[in-house]
Amino acid sequence: MHIAVAGNIGAGKTTLTNLLAKHFNWEPHFEDVVDNPYLDDFYHQMERWSFNLQIYFLNSRFRQVLAIRESGKNIIQDRTIYEDSHIFAPNLHAMGLMSNRDFENYTSLFELMENLVAAPDLLIYLRSSIPNLVKNIHKRGRDYENTISIDYLSRLNERYEAWISTYQKGNLLIIDVDHINFQENQEDLGMIVEKINAQINGLF
Repeated sequence: MHIAVAGNIGAGKTTLTNLLAKHFNWEPHFEDVVDNPYLDDFYHQMERWSFNLQIYFLNSRFRQVLAIRESGKNIIQDRTIYEDSHIFAPNLHAMGLMSNRDFENYTSLFELMENLVAAPDLLIYLRSSIPNLVKNIHKRGRDYENTISIDYLSRLNERYEAWISTYQKGNLLIIDVDHINFQENQEDLGMIVEKINAQINGLF
């Protein structure tokens, strides 16, 4: 079974992925942030490094999805291959930070890969307001995220909502994270677990 957690920067994807992996005894697969050779350069010079960064993520996530399906295990994934193509790459293109030529090249490559991978059995979307995202980003204190603007986060949030509103590739669970604290409050985590159990029971 393949579960995936989607959401904007700072929504709590990695935290929830860790907690759910422990609770359900699922194998977690995380986004390649630590070893990503482009991320720091990208946040300092977005126009120069946007295409390189997106191709790196696309390659990394494509390999991840293939490995998930081949493993035969119950796996929970932090962020999906769809978020790059539906949110991050088109946002960079719309902001003039990725050229038409690079965006068309990227889109063509994604469409080829999309034909070769299956969607998650369950997609969990963490919906968050901008103030909540900013609070979480500052709280974790990653140096390369210090330059992320409110405008950038807002554009991403709009694209996330547009993508989720038309998502039909599989089961979808939307969790509003503004007024819950699943990291520190067991009741909040329990509520999420109950919703997931209800979804999973419907899969079989």
